[in-house]
Amino acid sequence: MTILQQLIAANKRGEKQGIYAVCSAHPLVLEAAILQAKQDNSYLLIEATANQVNQFGGYTGMLPADFMVFIEQLATKQEFAIDKLILGGDHLGPVCWCDESAESAMQKAEQLIASYVGAGFKKIHLDTSMRCADDELILADETVATRAAQLCAVAEQTALDTFGRSDLVYVIGTEVPPPGGADEQIDTLAVTETDHVASTLALHHDAFLQQGLSSAWQRVVGLVVQPGVEFDNTQVFDYDSAKAQQLKQYIKAVDGIAFEAHSTDYQTPIAYQQLVNDHFAILKVGPELTFALREALFALSHIEDALIDTEQCSHIRTVIDADMQQFPKNWQRFYQVDKSVQQLYRRFSFSDRIRYYWGQQGNQAAVDKLFSNLQKQPIPLPLLSQYMPLQYLAVRNNTLQNSPKSLVLHHIMQVTSRYADACFKQQ
Repeated sequence: MTILQQLIAANKRGEKQGIYAVCSAHPLVLEAAILQAKQDNSYLLIEATANQVNQFGGYTGMLPADFMVFIEQLATKQEFAIDKLILGGDHLGPVCWCDESAESAMQKAEQLIASYVGAGFKKIHLDTSMRCADDELILADETVATRAAQLCAVAEQTALDTFGRSDLVYVIGTEVPPPGGADEQIDTLAVTETDHVASTLALHHDAFLQQGLSSAWQRVVGLVVQPGVEFDNTQVFDYDSAKAQQLKQYIKAVDGIAFEAHSTDYQTPIAYQQLVNDHFAILKVGPELTFALREALFALSHIEDALIDTEQCSHIRTVIDADMQQFPKNWQRFYQVDKSVQQLYRRFSFSDRIRYYWGQQGNQAAVDKLFSNLQKQPIPLPLLSQYMPLQYLAVRNNTLQNSPKSLVLHHIMQVTSRYADACFKQQ
């Protein structure tokens, strides 16, 4: 039994534990996550999304094997045990090629799956819930299940060919939120009905068996449903445990499978605890981590403005906003608002489309300059209190170094710590 299967089994027994998945490729976010897991002596699940990392490089420029090496190097640098790392692939399916025919998109999805499994990723989210260019307007659940089984067959064969056996675990579902949060402003959310859960499981079970994947079906650990949590650009839908009790009772009777909750960013600490206790044993977080990164970098930039001559400043806020305006592809369709508030959305939206721009050379140079400017001497405490009050308290308590990178990591870990408390510290 794999570590994830053990965690799921414990959760299904009523033990108050789960695991959170860090869905990000930013090195500072990943370093913060590693430091959190090291501090907690816990396992760390890191997931790459298909559009971030794929066989063509994704928006990070990394192949799955590159991402694997990248994570292991970060872990080694922080003296975090490699055997406590679990790497997963998120939304693995035709998502990046939905403007192509289903045949073409699924061929690329098969290559995607093979590249992840061959690189050593162990948790595979089979996401075939999106329609392709020549699909019917509403994709039938039967089609979603058939395609998921098709990709699972590729994953199993790749594992056998590469490693001689398969210990992959899978997440399935037909009701999958879009990667990175809602695409547009939302008004209401409906919690998944248990009839839909039963149908999804039955359809996938049959599709797996038709592909001769009975062994793989025993390693399905997660089902994606809508628990009633989501966020868009300016609002968060909070978890209401009372509305999910039918889901909780239903999944209790399903051997080996718990729920995986997507878009759990920005929920309250009590909500995370309730989610875990209601058998949403896998909690996904991504945009809130880079949102916290952006908050910290912007706070430091205001400190820089107060300390450094204007001509020597990084001007990081202006630099990255100019880049976003010059290359609007990654935010424009998500921020369909009046021009007067577009800058507000570009900089501060909960969906945090700014995360696609930090890795660009000019923006990274601005971050480097910001850090360099503020590394020359400790930041004056009054300024730290003004712009980073929680970090100020930690510095005053001698639990945090007063250096720009340490301050940023600490701020990101305010997010990871809430997840860690719910997943590992309720007992």
